[in-house]
Parts: sequence; C-alpha cells; structure tokens
Amino acid sequence: MKNYRLIYTLLLGFFAINFASAQNILSKAEKKEGFKLLWNGKDGTGWRAIFKEQFPAKGWEAKDGILTVKASNGQEQGSGGDIVTREQYSAFILKFDFKLSEGANSGVKYFVTEEEKTNMSGIGLEFQVLDDEKHPDAKLGKNGNRKLGSLYDLIPANKPASVIRPIGEWNSGEVRVYPNNHVEHWLNGVKVVEYERGSDAFKKLVAGSKYKVWKNFGEAPKGHILLQDHGNQVSYKNIKIKVLK
Repeated sequence: MKNYRLIYTLLLGFFAINFASAQNILSKAEKKEGFKLLWNGKDGTGWRAIFKEQFPAKGWEAKDGILTVKASNGQEQGSGGDIVTREQYSAFILKFDFKLSEGANSGVKYFVTEEEKTNMSGIGLEFQVLDDEKHPDAKLGKNGNRKLGSLYDLIPANKPASVIRPIGEWNSGEVRVYPNNHVEHWLNGVKVVEYERGSDAFKKLVAGSKYKVWKNFGEAPKGHILLQDHGNQVSYKNIKIKVLK
C-alpha cells in the first residue's frame, strides 16, 4: 500500500510540473508563425519593475506556470508595482490569458516609454482588465471606455455579454498593432476595439481624455509591454508575442 501511495504522489508531482509547463508553450503553428514566449512561466526573466532594473522583490508571484499580482491596497502601484518587458516593440501581435478575482482591476499596456515620470502606474495605451460588475472604475469615463477590453479612457469595447467568461475563469486577450499603426483589441476571439494610432480621430480622443497632459501620447515608435499592479489579485499566463515587420 505504501508503494502505491508513493507512486501516486510521484505521478501527481509529475503531472503538476508538466501541466504548469504546458501552460506556457508555443504550438507548432505558433512557432512557424514566429511567436515567442514573452514570459517563461517560471520567474521574472525578461521583465523588470517600471523605472527600475530588477524584478519586484514583492507583490508578484510566479507559481505553477501562473504569474499573479497579489492583492494589496487596491490602488495603482500596489505593493509590487507595475512590471515591463526589458525589450521594446513597435508592430506586433500580443497574446495573453488573464484571470480576475472579484472586484479586481489591472491592465496590459503597450508603447510604454518611461518618459512620462509619474508616481502612479506607467503611462501607455491600455487593454483594460477589469471586473465590470464590481469595480467602480467601470462606471467612470465615457460610454464605458474603462470597461474590460476597452482602450482605456479612449474607446469602449464593443463586446456582447456572452463573450466575457465569469470571474475566476480564464479569459484570453490579444492586442494587434500593425506596421501601418492600425490597432485591434480582441477578447476571447472576438474583435472588440479597433483604431488608427496617431490619426486625427485618435488625437481628438486623447485631447478629451486624462492623457491630454502628455505630449504625443500613444504615438511613440516603440515601447515596452506592461502588466499593471493596481493592488488587486489578477493572474496571467501564456504571454506570447509575434513581431511584425
């Protein structure tokens, strides 16, 4: 009986390790298409705290193939602070899976340059990650432009309710930035936002938003990818990118 228990325990450990690894791999098709993992599923390699050289010593946890920002104060720049990629990107397809806790707020930002010095969250175009039902930010902004999948504070996500998976389940997000500056947000396989970065229409939106105080907001030729610590527990995995030319 003891031998069976030992074998069972070993098998559980084996499958747990492989399950964690399987969550952060590239399919043959993705490899052929040129995708690369942006997070290795294990540690902070390739990432660092914004405005700093090292990965945060607290506030973030990499465990079982999942990267989690821990709950803290519910405010921007929680206990660990935002993290950014060490590399910068200009045209790309970014894919990521995320899981919200109840009432949580986070975001995936792109074209973050760190030129805009702030004590709050890093500044950049943002794919909003939010519990629309229970976080108050969903009711702020204009026409729902701070809800899940939106280009935060600029363009509301055009999404049917059925596309959103329940809190505690995994959702998939995608940001596509083409070389001609056409940008799209996708949520669980549905396109929910599209716009032309740097266009007159885009500049008009920025002028009427919180971002108007930053010159040429969102128009940098390249920038970092950022995961936001807003003081709530949110998890990420399967973060991958394809550079477009």
